This record gives sequence, structure tokens and C-alpha cells, in this order.
Amino acid sequence: MEGAGYRDNDVLLHWAPVEEAGDSTQILFSKKDSSGGDSCTSEEEPTFDPGYEPDWAVISTVRPQPRHSEPTRGAEPSSPQGSWAFSVSLGELKSIRRSKPGLSWAYLVLVTQAGGSLPALHFHRGGTRALLRVLSRYLLLASSPQDSRLYLVFPHDSSALSTSFHHLQLFDQDSSNVVSRFLQDPYSTTFSSFSRVTNFFRGALQPQPEGASSDLPPPPDDEPEPGFEVISCVELGPRPTVERGPPVTEEEWMRHMSPEGRLQQVPELKNRIFSGGLSPGLRREAWKFLLGYLSWEGTAEEHKAHVRKKTDEYFRMKLQWKSVSPEQERRNSLLHGYRSLIERDVSRTDRNNKFYEGPENPGLGLLNDILLTYCMYHFDLGYVQGMSDLLSPILYVIQNEVDAFWCFCGFMELVQGNFEESQETMKRQLGCLLLLLRVLDPPLCDFLDSQDSGSLCFCFRWLLIWFKREFPFLDVLRLWEVLWTGLPGPNLHLLVACAILDMERDTLMLSGFGSNEILKHINELTMKLSVEDVLTRAEALHRQLTACPELPHNVQEILGLAQPAEPHSPSPTVSPLPLSPTRAVPSPPPPADTAPQPDSSLEILPEEEDDGADS
Repeated sequence: MEGAGYRDNDVLLHWAPVEEAGDSTQILFSKKDSSGGDSCTSEEEPTFDPGYEPDWAVISTVRPQPRHSEPTRGAEPSSPQGSWAFSVSLGELKSIRRSKPGLSWAYLVLVTQAGGSLPALHFHRGGTRALLRVLSRYLLLASSPQDSRLYLVFPHDSSALSTSFHHLQLFDQDSSNVVSRFLQDPYSTTFSSFSRVTNFFRGALQPQPEGASSDLPPPPDDEPEPGFEVISCVELGPRPTVERGPPVTEEEWMRHMSPEGRLQQVPELKNRIFSGGLSPGLRREAWKFLLGYLSWEGTAEEHKAHVRKKTDEYFRMKLQWKSVSPEQERRNSLLHGYRSLIERDVSRTDRNNKFYEGPENPGLGLLNDILLTYCMYHFDLGYVQGMSDLLSPILYVIQNEVDAFWCFCGFMELVQGNFEESQETMKRQLGCLLLLLRVLDPPLCDFLDSQDSGSLCFCFRWLLIWFKREFPFLDVLRLWEVLWTGLPGPNLHLLVACAILDMERDTLMLSGFGSNEILKHINELTMKLSVEDVLTRAEALHRQLTACPELPHNVQEILGLAQPAEPHSPSPTVSPLPLSPTRAVPSPPPPADTAPQPDSSLEILPEEEDDGADS
């Protein structure tokens, strides 16, 4: 059996096999019997409730018991509990190795900083995962990139968090395959990915008391027994009330236009877009500014010259792949692969939208051409599944091939890290999301941890394509134009995710959901969310956080309120374009018979037969 206790501001792990522990008061953990009761007769109240039903449960306090001799740290036996009992400081641990699967029983081997190994901890009746969960309340456990059975041990502080993040195996070896599977089936993919995530971020926000060692968590503030740590949380003030404004109209936009066609009072205009969004008739013009295609400071003549230049540049890039013959393409596996993947994705992108419905819809051809041209524009990144989801609303609004391409490039400047093969950007965003949620709602985090959902892996698709598949199509337009403003600071999309979880917290926590039910419920939220409610709550969360005088520095970094303390510390995951901030009010969808159609004059170059492409 095992327990954790404090001694001289140190956290100790006491271990004594059941068969050797003759005194039941020394047993700090016990295997639960099949009836749900505990197999220990201790009458004392537990000091730690893990909030879930693990293989092992705490059944006794961790108050130190009277002993004839102090337990010895390290690998030396701890008398009087037998030759296999020992006590070790958690600060001395370097790594933990698990047994190979398929053995008749499991075991763990603790390796110290000095390089020695403690006696193996054998679990004849299960319980290794529960012990690791308890240890993760005191330590950061990260799977080694080289050995899936080896957990690297780091102390609970933010520097260790940032230094060791790259060790965390959030994704399979084939990261691009994970992206594809999350887009198609996020519910089932969750069970095969993120399996190595532990409670990695617990304690990252815990302030250290004056003079305390940064390697170990401080003793509890108000718990008399020096047993298990009490996670202290940031005290947030009341959540403010937020009211969103009406959309910016074309008349209001023109009031900001000077006689030479230069926009004036741009910060005020951006704030209006943030607080109300754009009217549908204004989007085609305003999105070019929000996505960096046109300069906020340019005149009408300067914009015309810029568009002429970018039009020539676009068609020169398009000609690069258009001029490749089928015979050449058979010897260019990269281009052939991009073309096949794009054709497959385009054929199933927003086909229920009138703009893209029908087998011979010209909008599908434009999607295809723009995405292939982007492969010429960004050779290193090329095309990755999910990009068609980002382009579709832009082409729907802009309705011009060249302008839509450059607006898409501006969007990709914001999110291209999401599609990198290493998936480092996605890992950082999930980490930042977890830090925000830990400050905003510790009980919800604890609940998700207890149900093996603390990795927030169900938010992967949300962040990857900016909630494109979570809201109705027209609501996505409103959401994106608000996020593109860059207001009220970077990473508002993370607070949008927090807002959705906040709206669903009672359903999740009061329904007795397990991990399967949590994932199923989140997946079933698709197309059922109100974009106005979510944006209102996201802004309220932002105001609540920024009003906190004791906001942890790493959270300030995420919100753009502070500069990173060191190069590798958790920091904002996307650097917004110089966009404009606004909130949005949903506009009614256009009548079905008046849905916009793509300009027939957009396709300038003649179509060619692509004999080598996959259908």
C-alpha cells in the first residue's frame, strides 16, 4: 500500500505491501471490494476525495503514525513494515517505469535522481493507474518520447511545465492522421489519441509560499493533517454583465470613409465590429481589411493598385500547376497527392449550402483551384485536411477567386501552425486552454480530471478549424469576423472554448457522465450552440480575468497582458493580424432562393483534363 505525506516541507511516498503490513492503521490505501465498500476497518475520515471510482481509494488519513524509528528516504527498507517497505521523497524521483502489458500482474519501478532503482511495486490486484493519478497531484508526469512505458518526473512549477511540455505525447506518431480522424470522427478518435495525457497542468497555477521550495507543493493552508495538498485557486471577482451591440451597417462603415477612400477612426470601427459584427452586405468589403488583404490606412487608388498587383501574382502561381501535364504529374507525387486530397475534401465541403450544392457547381471548382494555388504559394505547408473548411466561408462571402485567395492567405497566417505535422501549436493551445479553465473553474477541471477527460482532447477540432463545424454556417461568419478583430486581446478563441464548457458545466457535472458520455455530449453540441450567447460569455470571462489583480503570469501571457517571462514559457499560441475587435449580432439567413452564387467570370484560365488525378 502507499500514501503521501509531508515531512520537513517535503512530500514522502510510504510503501508497504499488504501482505507485510500487520497494522491496519498503517495502510493508507486499500483495494475496493466488489460491493463498493472499503476493505479497511479504519474509522477515520479520508483526507482526499479523488472524485472518481479508481481501482484504489483513500481510506485513511495520511497523518504520520507513531513509529519506533523515522522512515528512511531512498531505497533503504522502512522498518517495521518488512523488507520490501520503504519511504522516498517525491523530489528525489527522476522517472517511473511501468511493466510491459500482458503480464500476470503489473508493477512500477521508481528511479531516483541518483540513478538507482527502488524495489519494484507489485500490484497483484490492479491499481497502477490510480497510484499514478495520485502522484500526478504532486508531480508532472510526462511520457518519454522514446519509451511509452517510461514517465518522466518533473516538479509542479510553471518553468518545469514549459520545459517539459515537448515530452508530453498528446498525439500519435502520425500527427496528420490524427487531424484527419478528428475532423471526421472526433468522438471515436479521442479513445485512440491522447491516451498518455495525465493531470499535467495541475499545480501550474499554484502560488508558492514565501521561502518554499519550488520543487514541491506547499503544505495545506487550513488542513490540520499534513497529508494531501490542497490546490489553492485564484480568487476571481464577480463576472460582469456584457451586452452586445448591433452589427455594423454599410451606412456606418461609410461614415468612417474619407473622400479619398481612406478609413478613419479605425480603432473605434474595430471595436464596433467586435461588439456587433458586420451586416451581411458589408462583409464582402470589410473582410478584406480584417484579413489583411487591404490596408486600413490605404486610399481607394492605393487599394486598386494593390489588387492589380495581387491579381497578377495569383494567376502566375496558378499557372504553375495548371501548366503541368498529366504525364508530368505522374512523376510529381507531391502535386498528385495534393490534387487528390483536395478533390476528395472539396467534394464533401459544405455541400448542403446552396453556394456549393450540385454536381457541377462552379463554387467547387473555385475551392479546388484556390487550394491548389495555395500549395504553390506555401510549398512547405501545402494542403492539409481541414483547410477547405476555412476557405469555404471566405469564398462564400467574397465571391471572387483572387480576393478570396488572398483573404484565405491572411486567415492562414493566423492558424497555419494548426496544420503543421508536429502539431506543436495544437499542443500549446490545448495547454493554454487548460490553464485558463483551471483559473476560471477549478471544480470543472477536477471533474474532467476524475473522468479521464482532463486533457480537453474533445476541444481539438474546435481549435483546429476555429469552430467551423460546431456552429451553423451563418453563425460561423459572425464568429470569425469577431475573432479576426484581435480584440480584446490574443487568443479569444480559447475563451470561446471556455465559454462553451462553462455553458455546459452543470449538464456535465450533475448528470454523472463518465468519459464516454462527456465526449458524446460535447460532440452532440454541434449546430446547437448560440453564437451570440457564446460570444457574450467569452467576453465576460475575459473581463473577469483581466479584472483580477492576482492573475498568474502565465495566464496574463495567454491574454496578452504580459510578456513571456522566458522563451519557452506558455505563451499566446497565435499572433493575431492587425485586425479589428468586435462582437456580433446574428443576422437572419438570406432567403433560400436568393443565396449568392459565384461569379461566372471568375475562372479566367481554361480548364484542363486531369487524367492523373484521383476521383
